Amino acid sequence: MPEMMTAIEITAPGKPDVLKPAPRPRPAARAGEVLIAVRAAGVNRPDVFQRMGRYDPPPGASDIPGLEVAGEVVAAAPDVTAFKPGDSVCALVAGGGYAEFCTAPAAQCLPVPDGMSMTEAAAVPETFFTVWSNVFDRGRLAAGETFLVHGGSSGIGTTAIQLARMAGARVLATAGSAEKCRACADLGAERAINYREEDFVAVANEVTGGRGVDVVLDMVGGDYIPRSLSVLAPDGRHVSIALLRGSKAEIDFNAVMRKRLTLTGSTLRPRPVADKAAIAAKLRAHVWPKLADRSIRPLIHATFPLAEAARAHALMETSEHIGKIVLTVTT
Repeated sequence: MPEMMTAIEITAPGKPDVLKPAPRPRPAARAGEVLIAVRAAGVNRPDVFQRMGRYDPPPGASDIPGLEVAGEVVAAAPDVTAFKPGDSVCALVAGGGYAEFCTAPAAQCLPVPDGMSMTEAAAVPETFFTVWSNVFDRGRLAAGETFLVHGGSSGIGTTAIQLARMAGARVLATAGSAEKCRACADLGAERAINYREEDFVAVANEVTGGRGVDVVLDMVGGDYIPRSLSVLAPDGRHVSIALLRGSKAEIDFNAVMRKRLTLTGSTLRPRPVADKAAIAAKLRAHVWPKLADRSIRPLIHATFPLAEAARAHALMETSEHIGKIVLTVTT
């Protein structure tokens, strides 16, 4: 293996053009880790925030952006038995994905599902771990319940729609164009709401006969929070995972108490390996068979070579994409 590799550095906080390819020493697997020869890396909104200087890596994580990869294991620490060199894996990482090589805790790796390309596999970990943790572990979505996801055409949204339908829930989704709404419907949303033309509160109440929805997955924040709470049914759960419109909102807690609502949320990146390992085990048991038989799939909007990470970020910032953006690595 080469001693050096190409990685994408954030040369300074700023616009996409601060992302530059640069030589870096190849990392080595530490205890509990594997070293992956990266074939593809997913691009996610937290990467954009890190590039802007608004989302620092957790202590001990690589300063190289990138939270999910797919590739081949080329080395494993002596204490790792689950994977060996030559295995095809996808992995959730706390940083370092935009590179030719990346280390990952073995407990956060999963085998690439049968028949899935490396590009598709790289689009799975960050969104699938996030959705499972927040929609099912925290939101407790169950069969027969009604689920509303904001940003339904995003990587998180397209994943949430499919997993909620897999669980037997009714799905409503908001999106910002007719094309994005069609994509949500094609993935299984019973009703896709164009938030530029319709009031999601009115539509959600109409669709549910005034009862409201059981779970909301919200990555918008700000003024969306009280509006989303207003459409929750009794014992409903509101789960926050991002705050694109801000972290503050005015909430009427009379309604929270009267309807026995739960307000929760989480971030994934700083959580310990043990937490992420538990999520990985649930995904492998419940979701991996669906990925293998193609009844669930990551939706890929565009791919870019690793060296063109700046172009990938520029596209993400337009919010014109439907599904995931992926960087590919050639050898």
